[in-house]
Amino acid sequence: MSDGRGGDDQSSAAKGRLRIFLITWLGQLVSLVGSGLTSFAVGIKIYQDSGSVTLLSLVSFCYVMPLVLLSPIAGTFIDRWDRRRAMLLADIGAGTGAVIMWALLGAGASIPPWVFLGPIVMSSAFDAFRWPAYQAATTLLVPKQHLGRANGLIELASGVGQVAAPALAAALVVRIGVQRVVFLDVMSFVVAIGSLASVRFPKPPARDAAEGDEKPGKKTFLDESLLGWRFIRARPGLVALLALGVTNNVVFGIITVLITPLVLGISNVATLGRVLSIAGVGMLVGGIVQSVWGGPRRRIHGFVGFIALSGVVLFMGAAPPSVSLFATGAALFLFCAPLIVGSAQTIWQSKTPHDVQGRVFAFRRMIVAGAAPLGNLVAGPLADRFFEPWMAANGALAGSVGALIGVGPGRGIGLLFVLLGVIRLGFAMSGVFYPRVWNVEDEIPDAIHDAKPAAPKGAPLAAPAAEVSE
Repeated sequence: MSDGRGGDDQSSAAKGRLRIFLITWLGQLVSLVGSGLTSFAVGIKIYQDSGSVTLLSLVSFCYVMPLVLLSPIAGTFIDRWDRRRAMLLADIGAGTGAVIMWALLGAGASIPPWVFLGPIVMSSAFDAFRWPAYQAATTLLVPKQHLGRANGLIELASGVGQVAAPALAAALVVRIGVQRVVFLDVMSFVVAIGSLASVRFPKPPARDAAEGDEKPGKKTFLDESLLGWRFIRARPGLVALLALGVTNNVVFGIITVLITPLVLGISNVATLGRVLSIAGVGMLVGGIVQSVWGGPRRRIHGFVGFIALSGVVLFMGAAPPSVSLFATGAALFLFCAPLIVGSAQTIWQSKTPHDVQGRVFAFRRMIVAGAAPLGNLVAGPLADRFFEPWMAANGALAGSVGALIGVGPGRGIGLLFVLLGVIRLGFAMSGVFYPRVWNVEDEIPDAIHDAKPAAPKGAPLAAPAAEVSE
């Protein structure tokens, strides 16, 4: 007869892994806030010193493109390495970039602004290793039934870094200066590295080969790097899920750019700041809801449902211009974002085997992360060259549309929001009626289970953090 200790041991192991995840998450949260401080403060510094919008746009480009281009290469290394060591490498490399920027700021006005682009590219390049390793490590540390909540916490941390950090940086730059703000980022990397150094991650369990895996025989590095795409291509449900993720991010990129001229068309910069703050609160609340709730039992319902809800929110662009309405709409739109991303991420994690997660997640991140900047690029021409002039200059059709959504500055953008809402609803409906998407959780077997992973050498799997630190 069993004495019940086996169940207790498994429960203790699960609690130990969750504790390791929370320690890691806390360190990454601090690091993300620090990186958000630096991104905002250095961008402002470069613009003030150069007066060049082009150089400022290059800052955003340098933060995004190395991450996009290097992700497939990073994914190959992540699947070869221990996840924790990959995250350590990423934090050490990105932290070194922050140290270089801090030193450049200490050199004074003699440093030309464009020099900062080098360490920005360096930090972004190492971030290409951080995110796939972080997402792959989550499946090792968090039981399958709690992945939705864990992804909610990760999205919450990302939201804090993207939304709260710039507001904090704006206040700190005035009080303590840009160099000290960047020094806070350096210290945040110390916290992140320290949290990773204090824990051990379990090893991924072995598995049988599946369709889309490595071909037998000697493989080149390019073959291994392309495995992420081969794995996805062999599963039509994941291909469709990836396509929906791309369209979601393109629309997201358009909306985040156009909210600024929409508000400034009826108010001032101070009001815009308040609207963006309220929108940021919506995103943070969405992250909290996802982390507490974990999403619906069938994750595809959450993914498709919140895309549809965010599309309905965009119809508010047809209402008479109002600051309170724009703030409410922006908050509701961003509230949906963590729930969409968290639901999708949980599906990807549960359907991707541990030993290829680095490459699959890196390839997915390369495609999806590149979609938002594409939306940023097309937003301006769509508004300036088509929708706004069309509403202002064309005849009967524009007049009939104007009778519905009003006339004046920003009404062309309002019409574009309505059309984007229709498109978003259309994509949500395609997810419902295309069986590969709607049934993706049934057609693709789970690749991760709640089995006990192999413990790393020299460290008990369920030991508290204090007992496994170096």
